[in-house]
Amino acid sequence: MSSAGVFLQEMFVLYGIGILGFIVRKKGVLNEHANDVLTHLILSITLPALILFSLDISFSVDIVKDFLWLISMSMYILVLSCFLAKWMKKRARLEKKQKNVYEGLIIFGNQGFIGYAVSFILFEEQGIIYLTIFNLCYLILIWTYGIFLFSNSTINWKQIFLNPGILSTFVGLILFLLPVNLPVMVSSGLESVGKMTIPLSMMLIGSLVANVNYKDLFLSIKNRYLWKMAIARLLFIPFLLLPFAFISVPFSLLITAILVSGMPAAPTITLFSQKYGADTLFASLGVLITTLLCIVTIPLLYLILNIIYVHF
Repeated sequence: MSSAGVFLQEMFVLYGIGILGFIVRKKGVLNEHANDVLTHLILSITLPALILFSLDISFSVDIVKDFLWLISMSMYILVLSCFLAKWMKKRARLEKKQKNVYEGLIIFGNQGFIGYAVSFILFEEQGIIYLTIFNLCYLILIWTYGIFLFSNSTINWKQIFLNPGILSTFVGLILFLLPVNLPVMVSSGLESVGKMTIPLSMMLIGSLVANVNYKDLFLSIKNRYLWKMAIARLLFIPFLLLPFAFISVPFSLLITAILVSGMPAAPTITLFSQKYGADTLFASLGVLITTLLCIVTIPLLYLILNIIYVHF
């Protein structure tokens, strides 16, 4: 496992790429359509390639054990997050169009962009395997309950299972179970395309932040409910996984699950808000404030976990 110093150094590299995305968007090098293009490029091409490359490994009993631990932690934290979000929504004095946005911001983190970047920093390809497995339940939930939360309509199961992230994960798991590996040429191509996910994701985050004007930033700072949401999303929810530290879960799995559970709110919530007529500005502010705060909270979580691990 990387030392705290190496982890912080790598995080600063990620933040530097995010700042570059911010600058090139502000300077007009990336136009107003760039965010949509980058999102589709990552979700449809580079991230599926990264997942397939990472899962092109030999079958082992240890990976199956890791799979069971990661799925258990994922289901546990998602259920608790849903209950917490419901409770916080009921207590919040928000407008009708903000209620479901508030719940979605608490439950769903940015596990597909920053999550993969952080996991790769920690354990490289092995970290991608961990997160791919951990994200299985998350992907199903965000494309079922996430859509239902905003639309109150029938869930499109075809759309869910043909989603590139889920599709590539299932194909990757089949490859893992088969006693064969991909040809070297295919594997090398997937690696080259897949590893673009990390810098592209951080440039996208920087570009998204650049789109928010200073007036909106001031509004987010004034809104106490956004701060409560941010504390829950970035700190309280990941610490709900600490009981697993006392039941012999491998530390590499636990730290991946905790850090990923403390990701900022998912930009997907803004897209759902826009599509189904909820408060898009409120959603954007929630994503913005948590994305800015995660610069501090992700390294903080890592340092706290290392201290706990050393002492216990």
